[in-house]
Amino acid sequence: MHNVYLYILVMAGTTYLIRLIPLLLAKKEIKSPFIKSFLFYVPYVCLAAMTFPAILFSTASVISALAGFATAVFLAYRGKSLLTVAVFACIAVFITERILAFLPGGFSL
Repeated sequence: MHNVYLYILVMAGTTYLIRLIPLLLAKKEIKSPFIKSFLFYVPYVCLAAMTFPAILFSTASVISALAGFATAVFLAYRGKSLLTVAVFACIAVFITERILAFLPGGFSL
């Protein structure tokens, strides 16, 4: 417990440096369309990389997780609201889990 303040200080410094270094390196406006587009999509890619594994292992079966994921992607692509996407993805998982429960041996991956 005696090093907790040291740990907090190191993490605060690390967090600060992660935000400070890009500001120090990029003093001029970025004009490259490639770099601009790359930086534009970084938050979406990071979010997807963190979320997708959690989606696959959040249900009793990978099949029901993929059914919910496919439903969510389809509805999001069609421009539906976040609440609509979430509710229908949950419904798809629920229905798929019920169907899988009736299969011989309680089919799951």
